[in-house]
Amino acid sequence: MNIHEYQAKALLREFGVAVPRGVAILKASDADLATDELGGPVWVVKSQIHAGGRGKGKFKEASAGDKGGVRVTKSSSEVNQFVKQMLGATLVTEQTGPAGKQVNRLYIEEGSEIDKEFYLSILVDRETSEVSFVVSTEGGVNIEEVAHKTPEKIVTFSVDPATGIMGHHGRTVAKALGLSGDLAKQAGKLVAQLYTAFVAKDMAMLEINPLVVTKHGDLRVLDAKVSFDDNALYRHPDVVALRDETEEDAKEIEASKYDLNYITLDGTIGCMVNGAGLAMATMDIIKLYGLAPANFLDVGGGADKNKVTAAFKIITADPNVKGILINIFGGIMKCDIIAEGVVAAVKEVGLKVPLVVRLEGTNVEAGKKIIADAGLNVVAGDNLDDSAQKIVKAVKGA
Repeated sequence: MNIHEYQAKALLREFGVAVPRGVAILKASDADLATDELGGPVWVVKSQIHAGGRGKGKFKEASAGDKGGVRVTKSSSEVNQFVKQMLGATLVTEQTGPAGKQVNRLYIEEGSEIDKEFYLSILVDRETSEVSFVVSTEGGVNIEEVAHKTPEKIVTFSVDPATGIMGHHGRTVAKALGLSGDLAKQAGKLVAQLYTAFVAKDMAMLEINPLVVTKHGDLRVLDAKVSFDDNALYRHPDVVALRDETEEDAKEIEASKYDLNYITLDGTIGCMVNGAGLAMATMDIIKLYGLAPANFLDVGGGADKNKVTAAFKIITADPNVKGILINIFGGIMKCDIIAEGVVAAVKEVGLKVPLVVRLEGTNVEAGKKIIADAGLNVVAGDNLDDSAQKIVKAVKGA
């Protein structure tokens, strides 16, 4: 789960992290209250969407101006002008894709006199099962670009969960960023605060770009991007309350209600698979035969009839879906349960596109019989390769 920048900063502030003062607004009439509270003389108006590259982004509407999604001004009247232009407009960045995202929230923040910009992020290293830090002197730019062009400017290290954060970790960050004296002490304190917040809130990623040194010699978090481990959200109702469903795909929201792992893609073949690895293989083989998947959908190993029915409804609700491939290998999941769910869903919502079903494993014969006896217009697949070829041929033929 992702949250907005202003929400991330408010959360980090609870752990003592130094962040600039700011006010989030949802309507243009609140702009004056925000500027009065912050006092100036410099204000930054920031679009709040779940995507990076906002400063370099462009609005689709000409009326929104061409200054990007992050704007700096010394005029309170200009703050009002920017707010009116940006709220409700669609911002396109490298991460949103050409469709962009509508800006429904803005964050007005006090200006910072920046002397230096750095990059710092924390994430879970799946290979070592440790929390890893990534730091670089090249802040304010795309870290992937830095990794490609000047990888020697990136320093990474991991924190052993048995010991937690220690003094030498802060010193490592200070050295990597070329900080000494009081700034090095600030870096050590900040590293401990960020690690504590990361672990306490079950974050999956915490990215600060940029982390800045002000001209007054203060280390401040100027931007913050935070995502959380969905599997741990039940422990954090305060984090769940921060969820902004307007930033998410409606189909993904519906899928989450049934504990389905669903991600919308831009292809034409809807996929229902059990197991993430098998789902990835299914998507790959669809691409191999010339078309693209419309979604990633893992119904999981313990899905019941209701889950399968819900999954089928979500797939068919996508207008881009021109064909459906169901690929189930029954281990814990039983093929007859899948078959019952498919039959129930088809009878309820209808079937307007080609459907190929490949079942294998536990209760496979019972599952095939259920589908055959239902009298549905379904094509049976003998194996994954055969099924992929059949659905691609059916869609291209249609």
